[in-house]
Amino acid sequence: MADDTAGRLRTLWGEGRFGDQLPADALVAFTESLSFDRRLAGDDLTASRAHVRGLARAGVLTNEELDVLLAALDRVGQELADGTFAFAATDEDIHTAVERRVTELVGSVGAKLHTGRSRNDQVATDLRLYTRRELTAMARRVLALQEVLGRRAEEAEDAYLPGYTHMQRAQPVLLAHHLLAHGWALARDVDRLCATVARLDVSPLGAGALAGSSLALDPDGVASDLGFSSRFENSLDAVSDRDFVAEALFDLTLLAVHLSRIGEEIVLWSTEEFGFLQLDDAYATGSSMLPQKKNPDVAELARGKAGRLIGNLTGLLAVLKGLPLAYNRDLQEDKEPLFDGIDQVGRAIEAITGLISTATFDLGRMRVAADTESSAAVDLAEWLVGRGTPFREAHSIVGALVRASVERRVPLAELVEAHPALGTEALVLLEPGTAVARRTTPGGAGPAPVADQLVRFRQRLSVDSARLPD
Repeated sequence: MADDTAGRLRTLWGEGRFGDQLPADALVAFTESLSFDRRLAGDDLTASRAHVRGLARAGVLTNEELDVLLAALDRVGQELADGTFAFAATDEDIHTAVERRVTELVGSVGAKLHTGRSRNDQVATDLRLYTRRELTAMARRVLALQEVLGRRAEEAEDAYLPGYTHMQRAQPVLLAHHLLAHGWALARDVDRLCATVARLDVSPLGAGALAGSSLALDPDGVASDLGFSSRFENSLDAVSDRDFVAEALFDLTLLAVHLSRIGEEIVLWSTEEFGFLQLDDAYATGSSMLPQKKNPDVAELARGKAGRLIGNLTGLLAVLKGLPLAYNRDLQEDKEPLFDGIDQVGRAIEAITGLISTATFDLGRMRVAADTESSAAVDLAEWLVGRGTPFREAHSIVGALVRASVERRVPLAELVEAHPALGTEALVLLEPGTAVARRTTPGGAGPAPVADQLVRFRQRLSVDSARLPD
């Protein structure tokens, strides 16, 4: 059935305006996007099927032509899936490749595939389909990491370690509390991802190049067909909007920052100096020179990838900040940072999830580090407050005792016992495990509030899981 239409389809803008002059090789090399946008092939086929069904409803295609085009699109999909699809040198992007192959298969009917559609609304639709799916999958990966953090928190039971501010030991906290702190940060990431998916759930198809069409298109029906919650309100905005890409990159970047923070702690905790954590062999690397080394490369790369994601986000914002309406070719630069961000963060989450799932905590080492006398300093001050001493005065009394203990190299317990405002009764506060057990306020680091927090965390995971489509 094929005719010479395919041979004439050298570019999607055809020969009418440009005559017989072929595009310069330098132009093709600089402007092509097939090398990276071919990952949109499945979404392009999905959107094209919805588009031709809409054309049939509008009477632009006959039912026979619809069946021919749908069969051709299915054939292209199969060729792409099984690796037999042959890309041509003239395939500027995935849209060109698909339309060229459809036209090769069915001839002049294939030339009707692009009726009422521009690559401007076509690529915007493809990218929204892709981003909606990938962000939803990313949220599921985050939930899996949260599940691991929740499980390890439950396993930790009453284990505790020093909590830090300014990288100095501050107060003891339950290990469960520390792990759940990361879990709650990740919950905000899930919330952001879901919110971005909700905002991008708008179909641009039918906006055309920038102004819609004189044909009786059916943007509402096409939007419904593609599973979008609505169609665009303004065609200029529809083809130029990349807010959803910027938002997706921000969500991914902040998620990467949270993974980086986890990675930094893993690096510290796995050192001999800290000794709080031992890496499983499957999630550690060795040294090409030093036989004794066991390196936390996963954690280190989690830190490094965050910098890469920050660059992707700022790069896209710089592209978008000066563009007039509507579509400009600059918008081709939206895909590579998005694809890279999804790839890098997805791999990082899976690696960090495995690392935390298999790591061994040295609970004894943590406990010894947390049970220093000075870690109970605030408890001594609050003990005084409970007996009527103003907090600032109590703070000063205890601070002076800690200073004297350090300078005179005298155990803090001796000074506490000898102080008239404290005495023997206050010595119980310095006993191992007492300080963390005294944390009783809601959301705090002690046993009772952490037990409640675990329940609430599990409830949050259940709610967030239900927010994500199957």
